[in-house]
This record gives sequence, structure tokens and C-alpha cells, in this order.
Amino acid sequence: MEKIRDRFWIWGHEAGSHDKTWGTPKPSRMTPAEGAFYLDVPNMIMIRYEDKPEMPFDQYALAFRPLKKVVWSITGAGGVTSETERNHIIELAQKFPNIVGVFMDDFFIGDGKGALSIDELKDFRNQLILPEKKLDLMVTTYTHDLDTPSTADYLALCDVASIWTWKAADIADMDTTFQKFESVAPDCRKLLGCYMWDYGTHQPMPIDMMKMQCKKGLKWLKEGRIEGMIFLASCICDLELDAVEWTRNWIAEVGCESL
Repeated sequence: MEKIRDRFWIWGHEAGSHDKTWGTPKPSRMTPAEGAFYLDVPNMIMIRYEDKPEMPFDQYALAFRPLKKVVWSITGAGGVTSETERNHIIELAQKFPNIVGVFMDDFFIGDGKGALSIDELKDFRNQLILPEKKLDLMVTTYTHDLDTPSTADYLALCDVASIWTWKAADIADMDTTFQKFESVAPDCRKLLGCYMWDYGTHQPMPIDMMKMQCKKGLKWLKEGRIEGMIFLASCICDLELDAVEWTRNWIAEVGCESL
């Protein structure tokens, strides 16, 4: 029987990715695979950050072989993408059976546009049908993206959409924003993104807000409103942050429950 833990993902970046610009208290040396091991979650969303890691990605994928599911970015942090990178990810997915999807991070780049046009995204979807499997097309959606009319058109082409609240204080409005998310993306399977650092203010994530998003996410998971939760990010898991340690203990507490 499937366990709660089976629906948990870690957001992976190369070690040290968030050291410079987000106000974190000290450098990190934790790799994505180590982050998954530390939180004890079986699934990885691997996202390029500031052009790291560099292609080819095969040796990174080898380290992820013990994981249940892996998803790889085709648009990295900041919405950076290229045809060369997208083609490489498709090749990578054919070599590694546990790569089950591709991810578009920071996809919505303003003025109603995406990192790829609607037509480009439609064409790319055809590449996701491989001889042995169909890859999921997954995307980051921030709560502020929900106010842009074209967001719904893009999400209609995605298999899975994740929702993220940029500032910790706005987590208090989760119920309202999630209902809006459901109306904008009625046909997508959904993931709840859970920051473990308040990136919107460059401050530690308050424990009460961490508890709120995790406990609300668990409720929605059991109700079938979401199919999983993402914890961001591997490159802050070794900073001895209170929110990370609370989350780690919470995963240990609820992870073995049957779903």
C-alpha cells in the first residue's frame, strides 16, 4: 500500500546554489541526492540554477538511481531554456527509467508570456511520448501568476502544476489562493510547493507558517485535492534551519501513514 512519504518530493539544486543572494546564514555543501536522503523522501525534482549543473547530466542521474521518481527541468531557474537542453533531457529520460517527467521552473516571464510560446509547448509535448513511457509536463505556478489570463491557457497544456506562495506571510491565505488555483487549472494534477526559507523576504521561514503549509498540504493530499508536496530546497538542508528540522521531523512522523 502506498505511503504518505511516496508522495513527497525534494526540490534539487546543485550544492551551494542559494549561498549568494537569498540571505541564508552560511554556505551549503549538500548535494541533491544528500538532500533527499536527509529528508527521507523518495522523489526528486532536479532544477538547473544559474547554468549549473552543466550538461551532460548523465552522472547526476546516476546518483538518483535509488530514487523512486525523478523529474528534470527543461526550463531552469529564471525560465532559462534552450532546444539543446530540452533535447538532452529527452535523451536522458530514455536512459533512466525513473525519470518520469520534465519541469518548467519560473516559466511565466511576464506580460502573459511563457518561456515557450503556446505553439512551442504544443510541439514539445509530442516529444514527451517515448517508446517505453509518457513523460509528464510539469510547471511552477506562483500565486501571483493566477491573475494573468493567459496562465490558464498554458496550464491546460500541462499534466501537473505546482503552486507556490512567494512570501511566508501570504501562506495565511492558502485556502483562498488554492481555490483560485483549482479554478485556473481544473484539469491539472496538482502539487503543493513548500518553501523552507522565506525567499520573498530573505528571512527564515517562521515555524508557524511551515506548520501551516505542511498540515494543510497533508489534509489536501488525503482529500485528493493534490497528489503530492514539494520541499524546497536540497541546498538549504544542511544549514540547521529550524523550518528544515521541523519538516524533517514531521516527515518522519507522518511519512509511514497509509494513503
